[in-house]
Amino acid sequence: MHMRVFYVREEEVWGISRKHLLVTESNEGIEAGLIHKYFTEGHAYEVILDFLEKRHNIVLSLRTLKRRLQNAGLTRRIDYTPIGTVHQTVAHELRGSGRLLGYRAMWQTLQQKYHLTVKREDVRQTISRLDPSGVQLRSRRRFVRRGYVTAGPNQVWHADGYDKLKPFGIAISGCIDGFSRKAMWLRSGSTNNDPGIIAQYYLQCVSEFGLLPARLRTDCGTENGTMAAINCTLRSQHTDDFAGALSHMYGTSTANQRIESWWSFFRKQRTQFWIELFSDLRERHLFNGSHEHKCLLRYVFLGILQKDLDEYRQLWNNHTPSDLFACLCPSGKPDAMYHLPHSLKTHYFKNDFKS
Repeated sequence: MHMRVFYVREEEVWGISRKHLLVTESNEGIEAGLIHKYFTEGHAYEVILDFLEKRHNIVLSLRTLKRRLQNAGLTRRIDYTPIGTVHQTVAHELRGSGRLLGYRAMWQTLQQKYHLTVKREDVRQTISRLDPSGVQLRSRRRFVRRGYVTAGPNQVWHADGYDKLKPFGIAISGCIDGFSRKAMWLRSGSTNNDPGIIAQYYLQCVSEFGLLPARLRTDCGTENGTMAAINCTLRSQHTDDFAGALSHMYGTSTANQRIESWWSFFRKQRTQFWIELFSDLRERHLFNGSHEHKCLLRYVFLGILQKDLDEYRQLWNNHTPSDLFACLCPSGKPDAMYHLPHSLKTHYFKNDFKS
């Protein structure tokens, strides 16, 4: 079998510097999957190339990327999905939590979740026909918060609990990066008040990314104590200005601006559906708030809800924010801002974590 190889940049693997990493035909499936992923997330060609090089050590020319996309049948300009299929898919989303999405977020959902090729204007018109009352509600102006500035990815992570589903026995914990607004974790369970559970979410996240935030911001709740202690301990061996005890900040929940603002988007675009669904069960006397009913509700819905949260996290991390935020602070797709900070003339605050 003919074997093609190409070289990628130097990387550090298990402490051994390798100047030449050979990538063979067996890796082409992985490469094709990555190209498909970043293309369907809506990134520009230059950003896709940047992701491949900086995150995966795959160096391609623009011409090669376009050829790979053409061979895979991936294009943004032709072969639009039939409008009937778009109509049916939007109608399906509107029957679930997708009814909370605006047309831009719905357009992104159709691309990433269903791999449809559709014009954004067609999505807007479809939603206007299928859900005119929802369009009217979303068109109301929202409260605009003050500007927020941080130097780069991982300089500050903001962690907090979300309690709007607690009356139904479900608690949510989340964390976002202050610079990019990337959702680092979004988890549901029976409680978000157990310090051990919150610490587990944190450790799973830093293990996944292989790094620690320069600073971690939480409110003063006891559920955050173990996570704060672990973060300070792991950062104690570093030498930057915020090493050790300075790597954690306590503050009031309302002052934890970045994630408090994010929760408002989260409710409008996702949890309002679940609040209304569970409230309907209560109004129909199918749920009475007892411990047994909460356990039953979690047994039936928790897995479905977590899948919905995972989809929302993916959608959020690759959405394009409105022009409102561009004048207040650096703006762009959260994933691109987080992984490619050099495009915004800043750098990655990386404090290595070894599990």
